[in-house]
Amino acid sequence: MYDIGTRRRALDLIAQGRSLNSVSRATGISRSAIRSWLTPPEPRRQDRPCFRCQEVPEGPEDPSAYAYLLGLYLGDGYIVSKPRQHYLMVTCAASWPGLIDAAEDAMRTVLPEPGISRMHRAGCVDVKSFTRHWTCLFPQHGPGKKHERPIVLEPWQRAVVDGHPWEFVRGLIHSDGCRTTNWTTRVIGGERKRYEYPRYSFTNRSEDIVRLFTSTLDSVGVEWRLANERNVSVARGASVALLDTHVGPKR
Repeated sequence: MYDIGTRRRALDLIAQGRSLNSVSRATGISRSAIRSWLTPPEPRRQDRPCFRCQEVPEGPEDPSAYAYLLGLYLGDGYIVSKPRQHYLMVTCAASWPGLIDAAEDAMRTVLPEPGISRMHRAGCVDVKSFTRHWTCLFPQHGPGKKHERPIVLEPWQRAVVDGHPWEFVRGLIHSDGCRTTNWTTRVIGGERKRYEYPRYSFTNRSEDIVRLFTSTLDSVGVEWRLANERNVSVARGASVALLDTHVGPKR
């Protein structure tokens, strides 16, 4: 480490027009050290303006990735924003490694610069991306649980979801939904037989998030019904086929 006086002397010699080699020989300071003092340090990556906190806010470069990540966040994600701690975390079941990879890929696509880590816990994996800018991208963040506060999309988010509804639905189902096979019995030719059929379900305690899910299903022509105030069921064959095409089971 060099003190301020040593650095100033070396920079004064450079200002006089002397070369790096000459100043290095005269001062005993390595050329790489002198070169680093001549180049202003770049701001930390997470401190650079994101696309929402610029002077003129923009939309995401990859809106489909953002729509998917928004669905994951509204389902199983939350943001920690403290003076020395800022990150987005999405919790994924450890039994679905494809979902874990998809969550990390979406974070890297939406904000490429922040560091990302995975924390393994019993039965699940927390995927974390570290930057204070996630609060810019997900203004639904706030104190308390999501179902205890209003969840309303901002106009720019609404435009992203309208343009990429299937990615939003996919993110919500991958976080708080599933594809299962149900069964019932029917009498056919006088004989009772077992009948199986696939079904998608989505469960969330927030009425606002459920409403966002069902209104988006309406926009893409998927028929649904409320099993109860927090559980949405999709069981009609044509609608299940649509979800199979655009969402599919977790992997």
